[in-house]
Amino acid sequence: MGKPSQPRRLPETEARAYLHQLRTSARKLNLVAQAIRGLKAGAALTELEFSKRRIARDVRKVLQSAIANAENNHQLDVDRLIVAEATVGRTMVMKRFHARGRGRSARVEKPFSNLTVIVREMPEASETAEEKS
Repeated sequence: MGKPSQPRRLPETEARAYLHQLRTSARKLNLVAQAIRGLKAGAALTELEFSKRRIARDVRKVLQSAIANAENNHQLDVDRLIVAEATVGRTMVMKRFHARGRGRSARVEKPFSNLTVIVREMPEASETAEEKS
């Protein structure tokens, strides 16, 4: 019983991984996401492994999840994957207060973000070379 399954929203050559409520601002997360957009999956993993930013560890886990989804759920070739999209979105902001001098307080905002990584399988280079000639 239950609902009928939804049709797949992505093309057959793409796989996706999504992480919500990531504890960093969207601006900081977008700097890391921008570094991996358009790279091959292996090069993007290497880039994230040696990045100095704290959030790169979480982005790397999401990218590994997208690669695993491509391999296990959609039978795509891991060696031909590229990072097609890495999108960042804002979500909730926790508001806190810190005590300051003279009985005052200061507002502190603790932002959260969402991250979506889509990997795409590129056609083989030999196939594209044969088609051009």
